[in-house]
Amino acid sequence: MEFNVETVLLGTTLLLTGLTAGLCFTWTNAVTPGIGQMDDLGFLYAFQQMNRVIINPAFILVFFSPFVLNIALIYLKYQNPDRSFWVLVVATMLFILGVAFVTVFKNVPLNEMLERTDLTASTSEELKALRQKFETPWKQWHLVRTISAIASFAMLLVGLVLNTQSS
Repeated sequence: MEFNVETVLLGTTLLLTGLTAGLCFTWTNAVTPGIGQMDDLGFLYAFQQMNRVIINPAFILVFFSPFVLNIALIYLKYQNPDRSFWVLVVATMLFILGVAFVTVFKNVPLNEMLERTDLTASTSEELKALRQKFETPWKQWHLVRTISAIASFAMLLVGLVLNTQSS
């Protein structure tokens, strides 16, 4: 395997997409089902706290870098396309549409709605209504992110194999 800018970029994109896929899988598989067992106040409070601490430099780097790196990778591949080009385009579209756009346009607005709520001042009926408005749509959109991140990671793996065979 030849190590050049393209190979390093592909490897870095693969690593960060894999970390994102793992994060999404863990939330889908353990975090949301676990806190889903809590009462309304506990669930909403736990979600608020996790939303507050997850926005940190490490998360931003891991979660959003593949957006930029995928675009850079496609740009480089377009200059000299090989068998991996269209596989990498699919990986990029899966990540951009299924992870980045879903996050920004679906999950973040739900998180912001939750953040604007003073849970300690809410009645049990208000907490129940908020949870119903938040939990199901958040989990459904997060499942889209999870599947998209895993599929993007798999396509990047295929792209790496094809890229290696082309070298």
